[in-house]
Amino acid sequence: MNILLAVDGSAYTKKMLAYLATHAELLGDNHEYTVLTIQAPLPARARSALGKEAVDSYHADEAEKVLAPVCKFLARHGVQAKRAMKVGHVGESIAKVADSGKFDLLVMGSHGHGALATLVMGSVTTQVLAHSKVPVLIVR
Repeated sequence: MNILLAVDGSAYTKKMLAYLATHAELLGDNHEYTVLTIQAPLPARARSALGKEAVDSYHADEAEKVLAPVCKFLARHGVQAKRAMKVGHVGESIAKVADSGKFDLLVMGSHGHGALATLVMGSVTTQVLAHSKVPVLIVR
């Protein structure tokens, strides 16, 4: 299977990784993994004032803070994952990557760092479920 792991560094990302570690059918050599993090875009004024290079560098640094510990965790479990980072609206971007990357499964935590949340699950999760055609495994 080709599995996309959507991560943001939150406690729910850690719960999702713990879940994967205890379910050998999801974490193993017979699957390919891509770890994805989405960075929210900076306001237009900030982008204009800082310039493209500074903004790109900022997004890359922030993505690395999220991706590095996840990839390190996966490596400890014998999994070498590809890394991916996008800038955009989080829920829609995750769904687009999942659909366009020919993934068989998207795994994500039920909540994250989003400012808005509903009582049952996070708003990003709701957006992903609404926009993605790929099966989604949500870990609470």
